[in-house]
Amino acid sequence: MITLGIDLGSRKVKIMLMEDKKIINKFMVNTMAFYRDYCSYDGKIMVDLKKLNIYKVDKAVSTGYGRNNIDIKLFKPITEIKAHVYGAIYSTGLKNFVLLDVGGQDVKVIMVEKGIVTDLELNEKCAASCGRYLENMANVLEVPLLDMFNFSDDPVELNSTCAVFSESELIGKIAEGYSLEKLCAGVNFSLYKRLKPLLSKFKSETLLLSGGASKNSALIRYLKKDYEKVVVIDDAQYNGAYGCCIYGKNFCQ
Repeated sequence: MITLGIDLGSRKVKIMLMEDKKIINKFMVNTMAFYRDYCSYDGKIMVDLKKLNIYKVDKAVSTGYGRNNIDIKLFKPITEIKAHVYGAIYSTGLKNFVLLDVGGQDVKVIMVEKGIVTDLELNEKCAASCGRYLENMANVLEVPLLDMFNFSDDPVELNSTCAVFSESELIGKIAEGYSLEKLCAGVNFSLYKRLKPLLSKFKSETLLLSGGASKNSALIRYLKKDYEKVVVIDDAQYNGAYGCCIYGKNFCQ
């Protein structure tokens, strides 16, 4: 049995194919290109799987940013919370943890106890703690995003709580002559400061990371001071799509 999972992110669409328990393919498509080049509309959004080089699917499940406002024909929609929690549990084997998922335009913090979601906190209104904020700040610094993630020591203090005003504040710090290393560390630490109030609402020894910000090694170093165990989920950016596959395999008729 082949199961297709699609996570419709604000920046990337993550696609995964699973045959029985084995992942047989996974890839990403820019969100705009996905809807423009691989979809059509006939009362509902239709995904042209052949254009994606997908030819045989027994079950198809979707989740993500686009799930809230786009109805995809032939796909079973599930919530992002359900998809990410299923993905986290089945990829790590853990059942007691806090899951932090930093997406392109939102942040999810989910408390899981004995494999059940007991509480959650969402930030969908401000980009200052999201992936888009990091992309914008890397552009201001004219440094590749992954390179910026390497710096955590002696961060420049950045206090603005707004993603737009943070760019102006960062430009001011550049003008003051701070080194690139300190500026990059400042951006990473400012993200940590914005995430910490969300995370502090939940008590757990174990923190799981998914989403693109799981590549941020500086953020991970900061978080390790707060948790006994910080686990980056395998294929962290595909966690939602993986959760869709697990749900399709186990629960879809």
